[in-house]
Amino acid sequence: MGRAEQFAKQTFAKETERLTHGGAAWQDPPETRLGPLQADGLLVVRHAEALTHLPQPWPAALASDETLVELKMARDHLDAVAVERALLRRQARQVQRVEAAAEQDAPRPRQQPLWVVAPHVPMSLRDDYVLDPLGPGCFRAGPAHFPLLWIEANALPLQDELLPFLLARSGKSLDDFVRWAAARRPLPWVYQMLELLPMSTAISQEILDAFPPTDDPERIARRRQIVQSVLKADAELKQEIVDEGIQTGRLTEARSGLRRLLNRRGLGLSAAEESLVEGCEDLSTLERWFDRAVTATSAAEALQ
Repeated sequence: MGRAEQFAKQTFAKETERLTHGGAAWQDPPETRLGPLQADGLLVVRHAEALTHLPQPWPAALASDETLVELKMARDHLDAVAVERALLRRQARQVQRVEAAAEQDAPRPRQQPLWVVAPHVPMSLRDDYVLDPLGPGCFRAGPAHFPLLWIEANALPLQDELLPFLLARSGKSLDDFVRWAAARRPLPWVYQMLELLPMSTAISQEILDAFPPTDDPERIARRRQIVQSVLKADAELKQEIVDEGIQTGRLTEARSGLRRLLNRRGLGLSAAEESLVEGCEDLSTLERWFDRAVTATSAAEALQ
């Protein structure tokens, strides 16, 4: 802080209450801890003519040479604080642009536009702005001294050109998108979508069931590559699979041993008893049945 600024502050502190007859007072503000101010991305316009015939919000990007984009995915905070921090990051980028122009002795840039992509429109935004529909799921928010666009992913149409925006959907709208996208995107992308997006268990299982066993060597190789990549990146999952394999082997061995013992003793299993043994997933139960089968007079007695 410069000495002149310090002098001005001291004068405010000493004289404000006296000069206003107690109507106002001066105090030092609390320290502002901003943290990282990097936004999620910038949309830079390169060929304007390519955007004009695309669905909104793409044509809205023509309002500036670049647009700041904030992504609010399903389960992200979308309250008033989250909105204000998005506005703060936009302002920080605008300051960067103005400073860069001043250093280069260039004209001051226009106000930096901000697009916020989120599942829905929060009440805090409706309380503070008037929303003017620009297209399905796209709203200009005002009054604002810069272009502010809110993109409601849940309300966007399912179109290939809008794919990046649709990833921010939530709830049933997300499930609808997942089902739609799974039929259009490459298999590695689909697996990554299943891993990262918080869709319902029912829809993820539906998509996985759509990939039945195959004899196609190329498809088998791609699936193995995907699985290997996932296991390499997730040591805990890999260990879980190993542990599950060990447990499955122990269960298979215990069932087989129980059947051999019963057969040697002439205690054949009925269809219902065979189903009971095959369906048992508890190793201690199988071991208890084995011990009882040593002296039991029937299979039914052994499986009590």
